[in-house]
Amino acid sequence: MQDIRTITLDLDDTLWAIHPVIVRAEKALYAWLQEHYPRITERFSSEEMLHMRENIAAENSGKSHDFTFLRRKVLSKVSAAAGYGEAPVDGAMALFSAYRNDVEVFPEVRPALSALGKKYRVIAVTNGNANLDTIGIRDLFDGVVSASVAGAAKPDREIFDVAVRKGGAQSHETLHVGDHPEADVVGAINAGLRSVWVNRHGDDWPDHLQRPDGIVKDIGDLLALLGMQS
Repeated sequence: MQDIRTITLDLDDTLWAIHPVIVRAEKALYAWLQEHYPRITERFSSEEMLHMRENIAAENSGKSHDFTFLRRKVLSKVSAAAGYGEAPVDGAMALFSAYRNDVEVFPEVRPALSALGKKYRVIAVTNGNANLDTIGIRDLFDGVVSASVAGAAKPDREIFDVAVRKGGAQSHETLHVGDHPEADVVGAINAGLRSVWVNRHGDDWPDHLQRPDGIVKDIGDLLALLGMQS
């Protein structure tokens, strides 16, 4: 990988664990609605709101990658049905965002990204809506590409093409690193990038998928793979 000039990095489940964060954020949002806009929670359970989001995604395929759009549409719909109009939406979105960005970055992330940034351009590439300024690691990236901005989500080629352009290198000079075999590794390969799979839990690689260029336990191990001091 001596010709690599840009590294693109997935965020959720690569730099922090996302599942407990989303569960906590969803519970906090529902509790907030229950306290401040009780007619919503009297009419809609959290499960019904989730199904509603899935239906809205199916009805708006061109925006199904934009989680912020989907969540706002659900909140608007349940709020209107409960007779509140748009009143709860902005506050609910702000509360969810605060919880969603309250993540615990894996301990190796900051030192590893700081080291990588001295040799490579580092671009965040995410299907989610993490705010790196709020999380406190925006200084470690030269740019950020989200699905909502790119208009496509991994594994679609479009989001990788945007990331490659932002990184300033050619696709074959760009290394994508992420935890998801299909969204990150196969998506990157199909877009002409090199790829590394972050396999934090020691899972087996799916045999039916094309293999990545490398496999690491975490971002710290990426330094050794690239011939840098870990």
